[in-house]
Amino acid sequence: MRYGHFDDEQREYVIDRPDTPLPWINYLGTESYFGIISNTAGGYSFYRDARLRRLTRYRYNNAPLDVGGRYLYVRDDATGDYWSPSWQPTPERDLDEYECRHGLSYTRITGARGGVRAEMLYFAPLDETLEVWRARITNTRDTAAELSLFSSVEFCLWDAQDDATNYQRNFNTGQVEVVDGTIYHKTEYRERRDHFAYFATNREISGFDTQREAFLGPYRGYDRPAAVETGQATDSIAHGWQPIGSHHVKITVNPGETEEVLFVLGYAENPRDAKFDPPGSQTINKVTVEPTIDRWLDPATVEQGFADLRAHWDALLGTVTVTTPDDDTNRMVNIWNAYQNMVTFNLSRSTSLYEAGIGRGMGFRDSNQDLLGFVHMIPARARERILDIAATQKTTGGAYHQYQPLTKRGNNDIGEGFNDDPLWLILGVAAYLKETGDQSILDEPVPFDNAAGSEVSLYEHLRRSLRYTLDRLGPHGLPLIGRADWNDCLNLNCFSDTPGEPFQTTENASGGVAESVFIAGQFVLAAKELAGIAALREQEGEAVVYRAAAEKMSGTIAEHGWDGAWFRRAYDFHGTVIGSGENDEGQIFVEPQGMCVLGGVGLEDGLAVKALDSVAARLATPHGIVLQQPAYSSYRIELGEISSYPPGYKENGGIFCHTNPWIMIAETMVGNGDRAFDYYRRINPSAREDLGEVHRCEPYVYAQMIAGRDAPTHGEAKNSWLTGTAAWNFAAITQWILGLRPDFDGLRVDPVLPADWTGFTATRRFRGATYEITVRKPAGVRGRVTHLLVEGERVEGSLVPLATEGGVVRVEAIVE
Repeated sequence: MRYGHFDDEQREYVIDRPDTPLPWINYLGTESYFGIISNTAGGYSFYRDARLRRLTRYRYNNAPLDVGGRYLYVRDDATGDYWSPSWQPTPERDLDEYECRHGLSYTRITGARGGVRAEMLYFAPLDETLEVWRARITNTRDTAAELSLFSSVEFCLWDAQDDATNYQRNFNTGQVEVVDGTIYHKTEYRERRDHFAYFATNREISGFDTQREAFLGPYRGYDRPAAVETGQATDSIAHGWQPIGSHHVKITVNPGETEEVLFVLGYAENPRDAKFDPPGSQTINKVTVEPTIDRWLDPATVEQGFADLRAHWDALLGTVTVTTPDDDTNRMVNIWNAYQNMVTFNLSRSTSLYEAGIGRGMGFRDSNQDLLGFVHMIPARARERILDIAATQKTTGGAYHQYQPLTKRGNNDIGEGFNDDPLWLILGVAAYLKETGDQSILDEPVPFDNAAGSEVSLYEHLRRSLRYTLDRLGPHGLPLIGRADWNDCLNLNCFSDTPGEPFQTTENASGGVAESVFIAGQFVLAAKELAGIAALREQEGEAVVYRAAAEKMSGTIAEHGWDGAWFRRAYDFHGTVIGSGENDEGQIFVEPQGMCVLGGVGLEDGLAVKALDSVAARLATPHGIVLQQPAYSSYRIELGEISSYPPGYKENGGIFCHTNPWIMIAETMVGNGDRAFDYYRRINPSAREDLGEVHRCEPYVYAQMIAGRDAPTHGEAKNSWLTGTAAWNFAAITQWILGLRPDFDGLRVDPVLPADWTGFTATRRFRGATYEITVRKPAGVRGRVTHLLVEGERVEGSLVPLATEGGVVRVEAIVE
């Protein structure tokens, strides 16, 4: 069942009924001001940090699920009938028409009732800390329409955690100012804050409200606000309780005509010594913000700002475009997967329908992996991100698991000890170097733990990342797992039997020898990448050492990490094997099958093929590859959080989509393009569009998890948007299946395609030049590229010679 359709030309997903199985969201903002917005206008906005600088309030896990948002009420003043074009928050008032178009950093929602159509465009302009709501009200009647419009937001008292818990204080602190129709939210501005929010309109107002109870009425909700029902705002001024922003605008729309009304919601700061005007008063100094408000209440500015936003995405998405025989591949690569990658760059795992923006910062592991999906689009910002990440590393080579985006400092509440983390820095830097060729980053001075005076080169940080693993090997010579590896829920040193204890930060036992085969495979990959980086720096002696370390760890995996038909997962606290045929449950895990092969383990001796065949036989389902089998049927204290989930969900036998592209890549490495592409389509959200009532999540972005075969809801997705699945799937399809792969010495064209394909075309901007690529392959052939034609000249192998900056190069590759 479908709830909408793709409009590829406009790069929009069109939702044509509001009652989607879950709220289907989008994101506003591209740099520092962000918001989430659902297909029924739910969501909230924030500046940089979704916990500490939240502008508007949203109620997670409510009933209905999507409560709080950017609402406009349309009231017919002749009849008293009122409604919202977004369906919510007035779902009992049926719409004659409804359409939501989620685009790239904007959303357009249109609703109609009783001969009046209202179209709402929401977007955050480039280089601004605000969002625009553009309302276009059209009268399709034969007579004039006398209408009242009521805007509505509910302000958050900045710190979202405190806002949702500390009511004894917060019911007393709310403050606002209203000047010339603009509502200024200034809670705590009188003391330690130097920032405030504002909500403005370009029309003369007939009234306003800033106190929630005055707007809604006692014991009423947003579905029937008293001010809207009576047709008159109360001009309330908030003194504590729950500050809101609502404008009452009256308009007359003649038959066949359209009236445009603008609203602007934004964030502003003042210097500490210039907070008030006049000085010594308690009145916000508005000198710097008023010109911004005036500018964005001009329809011409809004029109240009929206055009600039569209052009911004034209430029970003033009870096990689493909035309393949598969429409789902084309739209994901060219539009939606690339867009999702940019969202994960901006927000990591902090803010979505599933992440409340409170408990998680930017992940060390997450952010390094996300680089794979955005480094080609924004290399300068990727460079900055790498340096921010590295600055949270410890002198030991270890790293804070998370850091806060507002301060860029490590999160002490989570701490360190996730022993895979340091190796991801090597992989992230390698991806940046392969894309840009910018070796200067390696000499950039970077502190440890952001401590002034501790700076060493980024290259030294990479050395310590590798050394961190070598300094922490267990009795089998495999890396110690620490608190966890990539699978945060495999907690082999936790032993928690107390409800509420955090699995990731609790260690109730010491002296264990829990080891990770996954980290071992990751180490092999990272050591080889660091050897390549050393070779770039002409430090061949170091490169030899790193290659030898990779080779030694490969041998250790073969000896202690191989179970006969697949790679084992780990050894627990006591040295008992996990992920083995010896176990009654959890016999085979997907992570080491992917990561070991990515590191090249088993490619020469046939173990890789055996492991991948075991994945196909034991883990693959029609909805994707599950994380492990059999799922754990009961809680096992020695394994931690993984066994706390019911079978088939999350890490306990769920389809953790992040791991699936590792298997796709591994299949290309053994030359199996058919199986790689089959796996790609199983979790491709566009390819799952017809399964709307099963999949339930958005059909235009990847989800973190799909319920596994053991779950009663097999095929149901959760945790969409903010997931490493996005970056890894983009890498799997573009770099390995289609084979457009950056390398240290240039761009490779080395596809591993399904047998029934006859080729594809692509445009790839790379290191300042544009490559127009045509790949040809006879149907039925399963082969590889042996040579290229570059501007008609034969080049042996798959590496395209680097072109001069600004050049356009035609490349033809023949698969034989």
